[in-house]
Amino acid sequence: MTSPADWFAGARPRTLPAAVAPVLAGTGVAAYVDPAPLADLEWWKALLALVVSLALQVGVNYANDYSDGIRGTDADRVGPMRLVGSGAATPRAVKAAAFAAFGVAGVAGLVLAATTAWWLVAVGLVCVVAAWFYTGGDNPYGYLGLGEVMVFVFFGLVAVVGTTYVLTQTWEWPALYAGIGIGALACAILVANNLRDIPTDTVAGKRTLAVRLGDERTRYLYAFLVLVAAAAVVAVAAATTWWALVGLAFLARIAAPARSVLQGATGPALIPVLAATGASELIWSVLVAAPLLVLA
Repeated sequence: MTSPADWFAGARPRTLPAAVAPVLAGTGVAAYVDPAPLADLEWWKALLALVVSLALQVGVNYANDYSDGIRGTDADRVGPMRLVGSGAATPRAVKAAAFAAFGVAGVAGLVLAATTAWWLVAVGLVCVVAAWFYTGGDNPYGYLGLGEVMVFVFFGLVAVVGTTYVLTQTWEWPALYAGIGIGALACAILVANNLRDIPTDTVAGKRTLAVRLGDERTRYLYAFLVLVAAAAVVAVAAATTWWALVGLAFLARIAAPARSVLQGATGPALIPVLAATGASELIWSVLVAAPLLVLA
């Protein structure tokens, strides 16, 4: 019998900031660019966007657990427990949990589409398909070194720009810049995760970007993504208000994990880096969005 604690751990709560951050950033941009008073912003749409984002994140986590588990990739994990790999839950149950999460995202997304634009249904379907085939199907793109690209696109650009769009129904350049920053840090989480797993992924035949780049270049990639996130703060500030530069304070939080990565941390020593990078992404979004909301 799988306990609630097991299901909670299997949802990978440390990754959830990556789902909250883009909605916060997108909402901040929407509030700033919308000429209407802040009180008139359709906050319920922002909450629905948050439900979509969280449900997709949980869904992709369970889907990854299921797919890697049945392939045996998680047999000798260094990181936190996996439901299928550890035998805590059956593959069928974890697969059902993944699709239940996708279903929640779908329902919330349909409401947003019905009240905004029906073409958003197509965007939602692409997001779900991308979430499943990250490690699912016969040729998962996560095994081909494309995981970071998809994370950048869907948990960065699509999530931030999409949130701003459902609130304003307009294209806004600051949303794109914010999406780049959020996407870079979301990628950094995955890069740190795959850096830790290079030895086991190599044995399992999982050709992640980290496996393809090798240990040293993967560490430089992590540092590069942090710099991209910092540059994105400047871009958002230039397009909105210079008060958004407060967002650069995220560097104080990510400095320690970046140092660990560049100094050669391996295995279990990289687990705190994942949590710290996720926290840094959330801090980025809060500190960038706060002045935009205040000055709206």
